[in-house]
Amino acid sequence: MANPAQSSQSAQSDQPTTKKTIFSKIVDGELPATVHYQDDDFMVIDDIQPAAPVHLLIISKRPYASLEEVPLDRVGFHSRLLQLARQMAAKLGIADNYKLVMNVGRQVQQVQHLHLHLLGGWRAKKTARQLDQETEAFVNRSQ
Repeated sequence: MANPAQSSQSAQSDQPTTKKTIFSKIVDGELPATVHYQDDDFMVIDDIQPAAPVHLLIISKRPYASLEEVPLDRVGFHSRLLQLARQMAAKLGIADNYKLVMNVGRQVQQVQHLHLHLLGGWRAKKTARQLDQETEAFVNRSQ
């Protein structure tokens, strides 16, 4: 019997989506954005429709439509995405109170370009349930 992880990995290619998205245009300098960080693989920008006091987008410079387009063997890419989220949270002073949200798929992604939402900066104490409700409302608004 085939291993599902191997089947999924063999079905993936390292060929990103070719349609130019708003994020591709930002990465290419065709559209303005407030850039907090960038390296060869990622750019971190402000979300123009923030759902939290701090709401950044960590976007791939390669125009992958979603996480599912990134080959599983690109372990460094996958781990760097999370490392960068943690580094940005620390830099912004929210490392003790933040959420990461990634939508995957045409039904839930507003922009078909791999990006991770870093949300935080809440001053008032909120319960986990309240934060989950806010996250659910944020996810539902992009559908």
